[in-house]
Amino acid sequence: MQETERKLKVLFLCTGNSCRSQMAEGWARHLKGDVIEPYSAGIETHGLNPNAVKVMAEAGVDISTHRSKHLSELKGIEFDCVVTVCGHAHENCPIFPGKVQVVHVGFDDPPRLAEKAETEEEALAHYRRVRDEIRDFVQSIPDGLEKSEEKER
Repeated sequence: MQETERKLKVLFLCTGNSCRSQMAEGWARHLKGDVIEPYSAGIETHGLNPNAVKVMAEAGVDISTHRSKHLSELKGIEFDCVVTVCGHAHENCPIFPGKVQVVHVGFDDPPRLAEKAETEEEALAHYRRVRDEIRDFVQSIPDGLEKSEEKER
Protein backbone atom coordinates (compact mmCIF):
# COMPACT_ATOMS: atom_id res chain seq x y z
CA MET A 1 0.00 0.00 0.00
CA GLN A 2 1.42 3.36 -0.98
CA GLU A 3 1.57 6.11 1.55
CA THR A 4 -0.66 9.08 0.85
CA GLU A 5 -1.32 12.27 2.73
CA ARG A 6 -4.91 11.22 3.29
CA LYS A 7 -5.61 8.97 6.25
CA LEU A 8 -7.03 5.52 5.61
CA LYS A 9 -10.73 5.47 6.62
CA VAL A 10 -11.29 2.20 8.45
CA LEU A 11 -14.61 1.02 9.86
CA PHE A 12 -14.56 -1.67 12.56
CA LEU A 13 -17.93 -3.41 12.35
CA CYS A 14 -19.42 -5.66 15.02
CA THR A 15 -22.87 -6.86 15.96
CA GLY A 16 -23.71 -4.34 18.70
CA ASN A 17 -20.81 -1.86 18.66
CA SER A 18 -20.42 -2.36 22.39
CA CYS A 19 -17.08 -4.08 22.90
CA ARG A 20 -14.77 -5.46 20.18
CA SER A 21 -15.33 -2.78 17.55
CA GLN A 22 -15.07 -0.09 20.24
CA MET A 23 -11.74 -1.52 21.39
CA ALA A 24 -10.50 -1.63 17.80
CA GLU A 25 -11.48 2.00 17.20
CA GLY A 26 -9.80 3.02 20.46
CA TRP A 27 -6.58 1.17 19.61
CA ALA A 28 -6.56 2.59 16.07
CA ARG A 29 -6.88 6.15 17.38
CA HIS A 30 -4.21 5.53 20.02
CA LEU A 31 -1.67 3.59 17.95
CA LYS A 32 -2.32 4.62 14.35
CA GLY A 33 -4.07 8.00 14.53
CA ASP A 34 -1.44 9.47 12.22
CA VAL A 35 -2.36 7.11 9.34
CA ILE A 36 -5.87 5.86 10.13
CA GLU A 37 -9.16 7.68 10.57
CA PRO A 38 -10.99 4.98 12.54
CA TYR A 39 -14.72 4.48 13.00
CA SER A 40 -16.76 1.79 14.67
CA ALA A 41 -20.38 0.79 14.32
CA GLY A 42 -22.72 -2.13 14.71
CA ILE A 43 -25.45 -3.71 12.67
CA GLU A 44 -27.38 -3.19 15.94
CA THR A 45 -26.63 -1.01 18.98
CA HIS A 46 -26.15 -2.56 22.41
CA GLY A 47 -24.61 0.33 24.35
CA LEU A 48 -20.99 0.72 25.40
CA ASN A 49 -19.74 -2.21 27.49
CA PRO A 50 -18.35 -0.93 30.83
CA ASN A 51 -15.83 -3.77 31.07
CA ALA A 52 -14.44 -2.85 27.64
CA VAL A 53 -14.01 0.72 28.90
CA LYS A 54 -12.33 -0.57 32.06
CA VAL A 55 -9.75 -2.83 30.41
CA MET A 56 -8.92 -0.27 27.73
CA ALA A 57 -8.31 2.32 30.47
CA GLU A 58 -5.95 -0.16 32.14
CA ALA A 59 -3.96 -0.14 28.88
CA GLY A 60 -3.94 3.66 28.73
CA VAL A 61 -6.68 4.09 26.12
CA ASP A 62 -9.79 6.08 27.05
CA ILE A 63 -12.92 5.00 25.19
CA SER A 64 -15.32 6.24 27.88
CA THR A 65 -16.67 8.97 25.59
CA HIS A 66 -17.48 6.52 22.79
CA ARG A 67 -21.08 5.52 22.22
CA SER A 68 -22.68 2.59 20.47
CA LYS A 69 -23.49 3.62 16.89
CA HIS A 70 -25.63 1.96 14.27
CA LEU A 71 -24.05 1.58 10.85
CA SER A 72 -26.73 3.86 9.37
CA GLU A 73 -25.27 6.78 11.37
CA LEU A 74 -22.14 6.64 9.20
CA LYS A 75 -23.92 6.90 5.84
CA GLY A 76 -22.06 9.08 3.41
CA ILE A 77 -18.59 8.23 4.67
CA GLU A 78 -16.51 6.56 1.99
CA PHE A 79 -14.49 3.93 3.80
CA ASP A 80 -11.31 2.47 2.39
CA CYS A 81 -11.69 -0.66 4.47
CA VAL A 82 -14.33 -2.34 6.60
CA VAL A 83 -13.04 -4.81 9.18
CA THR A 84 -15.68 -7.16 10.57
CA VAL A 85 -14.55 -8.25 14.03
CA CYS A 86 -17.21 -10.88 14.70
CA GLY A 87 -18.79 -13.66 12.68
CA HIS A 88 -22.34 -12.29 12.89
CA ALA A 89 -21.28 -8.92 11.48
CA HIS A 90 -19.26 -10.66 8.78
CA GLU A 91 -22.22 -12.81 7.74
CA ASN A 92 -24.55 -9.80 7.75
CA CYS A 93 -22.16 -7.20 6.39
CA PRO A 94 -23.97 -4.92 3.97
CA ILE A 95 -22.63 -3.96 0.57
CA PHE A 96 -20.65 -0.72 0.68
CA PRO A 97 -20.49 1.64 -2.30
CA GLY A 98 -17.25 2.19 -4.16
CA LYS A 99 -14.01 0.29 -3.84
CA VAL A 100 -14.21 -0.80 -0.22
CA GLN A 101 -11.99 -3.59 0.98
CA VAL A 102 -13.94 -5.81 3.39
CA VAL A 103 -11.77 -7.92 5.68
CA HIS A 104 -12.91 -10.33 8.37
CA VAL A 105 -10.72 -10.65 11.45
CA GLY A 106 -12.84 -12.41 14.05
CA PHE A 107 -12.24 -12.06 17.78
CA ASP A 108 -13.85 -13.94 20.65
CA ASP A 109 -16.81 -12.22 22.36
CA PRO A 110 -15.66 -11.19 25.87
CA PRO A 111 -19.18 -10.74 27.33
CA ARG A 112 -20.14 -14.24 26.23
CA LEU A 113 -16.93 -15.73 27.62
CA ALA A 114 -17.33 -13.80 30.86
CA GLU A 115 -20.83 -15.19 31.50
CA LYS A 116 -19.35 -18.34 33.03
CA ALA A 117 -16.71 -16.55 35.09
CA GLU A 118 -16.94 -17.06 38.82
CA THR A 119 -15.19 -13.81 39.75
CA GLU A 120 -14.91 -10.33 38.29
CA GLU A 121 -11.17 -10.87 37.83
CA GLU A 122 -11.82 -14.06 35.84
CA ALA A 123 -14.36 -12.19 33.70
CA LEU A 124 -11.98 -9.30 33.07
CA ALA A 125 -9.26 -11.74 32.00
CA HIS A 126 -11.36 -12.56 28.92
CA TYR A 127 -11.70 -8.87 28.07
CA ARG A 128 -7.96 -8.32 28.54
CA ARG A 129 -7.01 -11.21 26.27
CA VAL A 130 -9.28 -10.01 23.47
CA ARG A 131 -8.15 -6.40 24.02
CA ASP A 132 -4.55 -7.48 23.51
CA GLU A 133 -5.39 -9.56 20.42
CA ILE A 134 -7.17 -6.56 18.90
CA ARG A 135 -4.19 -4.33 19.75
CA ASP A 136 -1.85 -6.75 17.96
CA PHE A 137 -4.06 -6.70 14.86
CA VAL A 138 -4.41 -2.91 14.85
CA GLN A 139 -0.62 -2.56 15.12
CA SER A 140 -0.35 -4.49 11.84
CA ILE A 141 -2.53 -2.01 9.92
CA PRO A 142 -2.31 -1.05 7.08
CA ASP A 143 -0.06 -3.92 5.98
CA GLY A 144 -2.07 -6.47 7.97
CA LEU A 145 -5.19 -5.60 5.99
CA GLU A 146 -3.65 -6.82 2.76
CA LYS A 147 -2.46 -10.03 4.43
CA SER A 148 -5.89 -10.56 6.02
CA GLU A 149 -7.61 -10.06 2.68
CA GLU A 150 -5.39 -12.73 1.14
CA LYS A 151 -6.41 -15.14 3.91
CA GLU A 152 -10.10 -14.51 3.21
CA ARG A 153 -9.88 -15.59 -0.40
